[in-house]
Amino acid sequence: MTGSSGLLGSALIESLRGAGAQILRLVRHCPQNPDEAFWDPAGGVLAPAVLEGVDAVVHLAGASVGDHRWTPEYKRKLLASRVPGTRTLAKAMAALDRKPRVLLSGSAVGFYGDTGDRVVDESAPAGKGFLAGLAREWEHAAAPAENAGIRVVRLRTGFVVSGHGGALGRMLPIFKIGAGAALGSGRQYMSWISLPDWVAATCFLLANEGMSGPVNLTAPEPVTNAEFTRELAKALHRPTMPVPAPAFALRLALGEFAQEGLLIGQRAVPRRLLDAGYRFTHPTLGEALAAVL
Repeated sequence: MTGSSGLLGSALIESLRGAGAQILRLVRHCPQNPDEAFWDPAGGVLAPAVLEGVDAVVHLAGASVGDHRWTPEYKRKLLASRVPGTRTLAKAMAALDRKPRVLLSGSAVGFYGDTGDRVVDESAPAGKGFLAGLAREWEHAAAPAENAGIRVVRLRTGFVVSGHGGALGRMLPIFKIGAGAALGSGRQYMSWISLPDWVAATCFLLANEGMSGPVNLTAPEPVTNAEFTRELAKALHRPTMPVPAPAFALRLALGEFAQEGLLIGQRAVPRRLLDAGYRFTHPTLGEALAAVL
């Protein structure tokens, strides 16, 4: 696994180890524990022998999209933290005589660009914008593993609902003091998933030999930003601001990220997960917030 120290990776490791799996964590520092091995994703360094005997690979590494203003330098960092590492990992897997059975490689619903009110599933094409282009290149970088006959699943993850970090973790202090507000028009859709469902769905995909290609890791009922704001305030028993945060102020404060990361959205549904028989523990946002908060 890569990205094992992040919100998703740490939760997934806990679940897999609880089920008896042995995890090898690829890290960028000198290994300090028996379950660690070194790799340099940006430099293309990963000895194929590191992956000898591995059954499955989960690749979640990548710099956070929302942690910094999108300067040209940071946009290059976002790309460099995803594409070269994915290609390095896929090539190392392809070079093995005994190849891992499956690669689960991270992606995001930003792949679809701004979908407005239109419902999209995994059959929809890539949208426009930086995030859509980033996701497209990220996904394509896994092609060497796919071409070598390895089952590749591309995890198009939505907004992860967790009380322990991620984007929601950054929002909670604001909402707890009653300062939460819809963003811009509030009509943009948010494709979300609870952290427990993300972990369970990822384990489902690891085990399901018939699943490959893109899979939306989102709950069945996307909500608008205004609906999300109301549900979160309700879950915390707090009021919200009477007027939304104006789009121009968000653009002024956050630059390009405000437009693509906050003011547009995706109404993506998990068609392939549902068709494969996965059943969500938290199909509605109210249930998810009650569970994680």
